[in-house]
Amino acid sequence: MLSRGDLADVPITPEAVVRAVEEAYLALSTGDSDNPRKLSVAHPDGWSVAYAMLGRDGRRRVVAMKTSYKFDPGHDRSTKRYYTTITLYDDTTGVPIAMMDCARVGALRTPAVSALLVRETVRPGARSVLLIGTGTQGRHALPHLLAANPQLNRLMLYGTHTEGLKAVYDHLAAYAPQVELQTVADPRAAAANADVVLATAGPGTQVALESADLAPGSTVVLVGYGLAPSTLVDADRVVATSAEQMGLTGTDMAGPDGRLRPVDAELPQILSHRARGRTRDDERIFVYNSGLVLTDIAVAHALAERAIAEGRGTEVPLWD
Repeated sequence: MLSRGDLADVPITPEAVVRAVEEAYLALSTGDSDNPRKLSVAHPDGWSVAYAMLGRDGRRRVVAMKTSYKFDPGHDRSTKRYYTTITLYDDTTGVPIAMMDCARVGALRTPAVSALLVRETVRPGARSVLLIGTGTQGRHALPHLLAANPQLNRLMLYGTHTEGLKAVYDHLAAYAPQVELQTVADPRAAAANADVVLATAGPGTQVALESADLAPGSTVVLVGYGLAPSTLVDADRVVATSAEQMGLTGTDMAGPDGRLRPVDAELPQILSHRARGRTRDDERIFVYNSGLVLTDIAVAHALAERAIAEGRGTEVPLWD
């Protein structure tokens, strides 16, 4: 058993996380791995929602089950409860590897996916980034982005929480102390000069950039909130980690007709050179980052290996 505390400071670099996530997508694109559709159940009044996700990483020979449960009856940050776990099995020996808290896995996996999505869709010569949001995803976004896109060196940040702003600065300084980060007061003005926009804000944000706010040739990545539906509706090209997942979880980005704009390319196909991320320098690209359990497996396995090697966790006789 690997708890949240056991995993909190297990050393792993953004470069290693990005590499693990990319390998997971490549294995999926070649048919070496399986990522079935997730199952979900929700309270009819919206009090809670739960997911179950099963996956097989054929290259690592690992099978895993991830579960996710959110209890949020009042949509209040102080009362929300959110728990995720993942259980790993060795598909070579048939022996369970670990049952582990998945909070850090998600905190690392998602920004690594965004970094790859940007790498494959950013226009040539791009330098500037606007990050919206300072929560968990915002705090991890920039080190992973730079791990895959070191040419991006004009970084802008918009947020409204003092502690969150400081956390973003501190986290970036720990990995890229030479890179400067500028806090901006007007996200719309900043977006007009940004080659990349990462929207990682929480549901309470007042920011909802419209397509008219975006620079020509920009890439915008939706991770949480911060973009209005027009950024998808009016995009020249749409890229997603999974078109199916976008159809399930991206319904709030539907156009005036109630429909979601179709996806032009998915990340696994782009990484395996079976589709193109960008086709013109001037096209505005909307990117939807949704989770696939295979990326959770890759990051969880990397963390579990490191944690177990350091003697962390608690061995339990669950199957004895």
